Amino acid sequence: MTDYAPRPAPSLDDFEAIARRAWASLPSTFTRLAGDVVFRIEDFADPEILDDMEIEDPFDLTGLYSGVDLTRQSISDPLPATPMVFLYRRPILDEWADRGDVTLGDLITHVLVHEIGHHFGLSDADMDALLGED
Repeated sequence: MTDYAPRPAPSLDDFEAIARRAWASLPSTFTRLAGDVVFRIEDFADPEILDDMEIEDPFDLTGLYSGVDLTRQSISDPLPATPMVFLYRRPILDEWADRGDVTLGDLITHVLVHEIGHHFGLSDADMDALLGED
């Protein structure tokens, strides 16, 4: 019998490091077009966000884009809020454990790219169609 020592779940800092590596691995044309998007790693979405999105279970939201997407930005707008991508650690960890068929890095990359898709003005349906997930 082999003894396995339990490993702690990756921390918020670990998630940020994985997200930064994922971002750095994306094609430079993609990251240049995305511009200065800020990444935030949190355990869960704020209750207000969940209420606004009519999501009852905080584990149902793995990521969120916050900002004005590139298709709606205008030079006549007042200073827009900095575009942000939120990655929610606990829901991502839950999905990763439930799936068992993807690395944590690949799942974080998937959520990150999905949220950046919203920055480009793509809807969930648009991205599902692009990825053949409809």
